[in-house]
Amino acid sequence: MDIQFTEEQELLRSSVQRLLRDRYDFETRRKIVASEGGFSREQWDAFAELGLLAAPFSENAGGLGGGPLSTMIIMHEFGRHLVVEPFIETVVLAGGLIERVGTPEQQQSFISGIIDGSKIWTLAWAEKGSRFDLANVTTRARREGSGYVLSGAKTTVLAAPWADYLIVSARTSGEDRDRSGVSLFVVDRRAAGLDLQSFKTIDGRRAAEIGLREVRAQLLGLEGEGVAALEAGRDRAIGALCAEAVGAIGELNAATLDYSKTRKQFGTTIGSFQVLQHRMVDMFIAHQEALSLMQHFSLSLSAGDSGLSRLASGAKSKIGYAGKFVADQAVQLHGGMGMTDELNVGHYFKRISSINIQFGDPAFHVLRYAQLDAAA
Repeated sequence: MDIQFTEEQELLRSSVQRLLRDRYDFETRRKIVASEGGFSREQWDAFAELGLLAAPFSENAGGLGGGPLSTMIIMHEFGRHLVVEPFIETVVLAGGLIERVGTPEQQQSFISGIIDGSKIWTLAWAEKGSRFDLANVTTRARREGSGYVLSGAKTTVLAAPWADYLIVSARTSGEDRDRSGVSLFVVDRRAAGLDLQSFKTIDGRRAAEIGLREVRAQLLGLEGEGVAALEAGRDRAIGALCAEAVGAIGELNAATLDYSKTRKQFGTTIGSFQVLQHRMVDMFIAHQEALSLMQHFSLSLSAGDSGLSRLASGAKSKIGYAGKFVADQAVQLHGGMGMTDELNVGHYFKRISSINIQFGDPAFHVLRYAQLDAAA
């Protein structure tokens, strides 16, 4: 599959490529990751100025109406440059949930701050032992006056140290694993009773363990209907993660091919060895298959096709295994240099490894795909 982009989509792609080429090279990225904050407000503002934060939102919400295809274009380029700023967390996940289930007042109040880059959001859904199950929620919410009060804990909340607001899943009724009874809430990160313990992830980003002790919150969407909203948000996030992974896979292939043309062993370049040529052909095939599936899934998201969750699991597993294969081969073909901090190959390896466990690893999604296929 090869998508024929519209003029606007081509312009978006070339604009992102130009911005990242000029302002987000590997050394710049290393400095951002090593900084105290771990992300660049200057880069984030540049993304907003270029319209990247507005691109996926509908025109009714104040965006540019690009939908999932604009997300795919942006995240593919972000994957090529290992961008650490929280586009998926803020725009795709939190912004997508606000646009789809928020009240008109919430959309007007919150989305404008996302689009202009002034507010960063993230989603806090995972709990210890939940194992990718969006309905496995022990955090509790009770109504108090005109709002709600939350108590519980969330784990590995990506981008939480940077966030101004969090969308938190909490149970308003039912047992811990019931699909019904889970609701979504908007929480100010500076709210009283919210404890945030930040840490650096393996791929250089920031995340946090979050404790909630009688934290005041605002309901987002319908009470008790949060799981369905989270599942749709997960599908959109998987589309973005797959695009990012494919961008990283392509860069690993290019770096490995270039290295094979210059690295000599036994008096000749290693690229002349037939067995290594076969490996690089397999890497190329894995990339092309992943690229085709990425485009197919993004088109399906854009069209709102039926069976999106099944296709999401298929894409997440296939592209996840392709990413792991290419990353493993790239590191091995680079030898010991492959995992050094100075070389970008090791950083791509770590990012692909992190993508593979977000919202379910490839093995989880293979099983989920089979279950959804049997139920179809």
